[in-house]
Amino acid sequence: MEHWLEVNGIGKAYPGVQALKDISFRASGGQVLALLGENGAGKSTLLKILSGDVQPDEGSVAIDGVQQRFQTPHDAIASGISVIYQERQLIPSMSVMENIFLVDQPVTKFGTINTRQLRKETKEIIDKFGLPIDPNEPVGKLSVAYQQMVEVMKAYRRNSRIIAFDEPTAPLTDTEIKILFRLISQLKEENKIILYVSHRLAEIFQVTDDIVVLKDGRLVKTLHTADTNEQELIMAMVGRDIGDTYAGLNRNDSFGEAVLEVSHLESSILHDVNFTLHKGEIVGFAGLIGAGRTEVARAIFGIDAVIAGEIKLDGEEVHFKSARDAINAGIALCPEDRKEQGLVLFRSVRDNVTMPILDKVRKGLFLDNYLEDDITIEAINRYSIKTPSVDKIVMELSGGNQQKVILGRWTSSRMTTKVLILDEPTKGIDVGTKAEIYQMVCDFAKQGIGVIFISSELTEVINLADNIIVMRNGRITGQLKREDATEENVLALAMLD
Repeated sequence: MEHWLEVNGIGKAYPGVQALKDISFRASGGQVLALLGENGAGKSTLLKILSGDVQPDEGSVAIDGVQQRFQTPHDAIASGISVIYQERQLIPSMSVMENIFLVDQPVTKFGTINTRQLRKETKEIIDKFGLPIDPNEPVGKLSVAYQQMVEVMKAYRRNSRIIAFDEPTAPLTDTEIKILFRLISQLKEENKIILYVSHRLAEIFQVTDDIVVLKDGRLVKTLHTADTNEQELIMAMVGRDIGDTYAGLNRNDSFGEAVLEVSHLESSILHDVNFTLHKGEIVGFAGLIGAGRTEVARAIFGIDAVIAGEIKLDGEEVHFKSARDAINAGIALCPEDRKEQGLVLFRSVRDNVTMPILDKVRKGLFLDNYLEDDITIEAINRYSIKTPSVDKIVMELSGGNQQKVILGRWTSSRMTTKVLILDEPTKGIDVGTKAEIYQMVCDFAKQGIGVIFISSELTEVINLADNIIVMRNGRITGQLKREDATEENVLALAMLD
């Protein structure tokens, strides 16, 4: 039986923001439909409406011709919709089989859980997808990639007719992405409707059949994937030709003296890490997931314990016992997971921007709210943060604007940032905002700040960094200048034993 999903005239407004307006499209069984658009285009709001997390102000959703009303996520699941978000909805302490059958576990005639049947049914699903996962393994011990696979199997077990993926490849390696795409292909063959949200245009062409492009909460174009190209998609999303993203960068062309010197650094993960960062220089860190790039950032920032080695800032040896010590010395970190580690999601833009400098905005025993507002407005204007006010809750901003809030925090006029560490700063960010962030990074360097740029996207590192450090298994395997770096030689170093 063919399934189809119809979205008719969906609209949703929040105070000061029209998130969606008159969104209509149709998706059929056996089809992978991409939802594409810049951060803030309305993709996440649309997924929340389909999942029952949010109710629309207008419009309707129909499945197989039957109009639906989702008051809760349970209603959406019961109607055959599963949404797999970037933030996994799993219970880490419970096993794979308990997570997959969380609300519908087989029971014995005595009313107890039938563990043997539970394991058997879970194993059948795991084998169907060809995954090397033990049904008894606690989910918290699985890699991020395999946790993602558990989410897929959970949706499959529910017999969901519609499965939506929200940035599913963001935490995955190339090998893991291939496994995910194989799973999606299997779901497609079983006549499932697949909605696919991603900012990585290359994979849109790999995995999707059709594309719906959203901009500023409106549907601007529907395309067959085979009939379009990246340039047309970018024009539709951004509304302008951004050209060659890297060729147009206004770069810093001269470096100052060494601002950060790392010598023979050792931690529980790192082994004999050595490098120098100069004022105005961008040093990129490349490597496969688990190579140790983030651990270098955490050790420098005082989060992870340094077992041996030396860190010098402006020629003076430093020993940071905490992140606060590093901040006070002039080191700033934009962490890989901005939602879990970089922001206080339920606080305002103002609170998040001024958080590191509360001692500088005090007025007696109280905070100077006027000064806080001035500093926050400076950040909003400087980075074009899309927010109706300084009081907007950060969780309600798009991913790109959340990233800009973090940048505004570390580069305000009240901060003295000498070293800025950016760990995956463009993860989950649209192409238009990526271009803005690339120029911001170059602007930081032109101000004399030493920048450490960590990214899993080789193209970014190769084209943005002045010098590139490649890591594997906690060790540096090579260093390259930008003009000498190619994806091939960086990957070769990343796989070097």
